[in-house]
Amino acid sequence: MTSTERETATEMRPTRQRTAVARALDSFTDFRSAQDIHALLGQRGEKVGLATVYRTLQRMAEAGDVDALRTEDGEALWRRCSATHHHHLVCRSCGAAVEVEGPAVERWTRAIAEEHGFADVSHTLEIFGSCRDCTSASAAGS
Repeated sequence: MTSTERETATEMRPTRQRTAVARALDSFTDFRSAQDIHALLGQRGEKVGLATVYRTLQRMAEAGDVDALRTEDGEALWRRCSATHHHHLVCRSCGAAVEVEGPAVERWTRAIAEEHGFADVSHTLEIFGSCRDCTSASAAGS
């Protein structure tokens, strides 16, 4: 077995730590930071190092098991999402997220790629704003 084969076999093995991270992800629907997930694991009595949480989340994202997004501040956030290609509309205040499809974005991406001779193109798009509840709460507090 080559080192690459050994690494791949190790990456896919369902260790106690990976199972704990997967269960944590199943317990919420909003996007959370690796630090938040690590803290949740600690509250549950799960002993999983922060570096392991980061590695596990990255591998799960590469496998398509979780979505990652970067906030406007550059922080990476994670959650389980649907398997289809989609984008996110995210509330800046409470973190609520909605999966949205963007056919116009998809057409524009293909057109730009073709125009510049690019192939095998991928993209991500996150839209940030204030959700209805946060907007209402803000207006009520004014």
